[in-house]
Amino acid sequence: MKNKRQEKILDLINEKAFYTQDELQTALNDLGFNVTQSTVSRDIKQLGIIKVLDSMGNYRYVSSIRVNSQNANDNGSQYGDIFARSAISVDCAFNNIIVKCHAGMASGACVAVDHFFSGMIMGSLAGDDTILIITKTPEIALQLTERLKYMCKD
Repeated sequence: MKNKRQEKILDLINEKAFYTQDELQTALNDLGFNVTQSTVSRDIKQLGIIKVLDSMGNYRYVSSIRVNSQNANDNGSQYGDIFARSAISVDCAFNNIIVKCHAGMASGACVAVDHFFSGMIMGSLAGDDTILIITKTPEIALQLTERLKYMCKD
């Protein structure tokens, strides 16, 4: 049941824009999946679903896998590719994240972080080979660190 539900979540967010967990929960319930908000929240985390800014200026749910695998003409894919090629390591301490990059590539990777995760960060700063990302809480920093490490693997 969990696998089918999670597959349906991916299908739904690929077919239509969902801006809140409540919207996604309602759609799943309408399709016969009796879910609570906490179940939807867990599924979102397990699936690596992120919120990105759409063309209308709203944050919507998308699959981070989809973002990283879209065709090369899409800005999302270009940013994901830039980050993956630039970043060497990602680590966090408290609410700060440090991304070590190849020399001269931190600025481009930082733009990618800002593009994908602006809703999760307070700010970011790039040097020549290092990015400092500041989040509001250590919990957000841990979540974002895992997502950034995942992006490095691509």
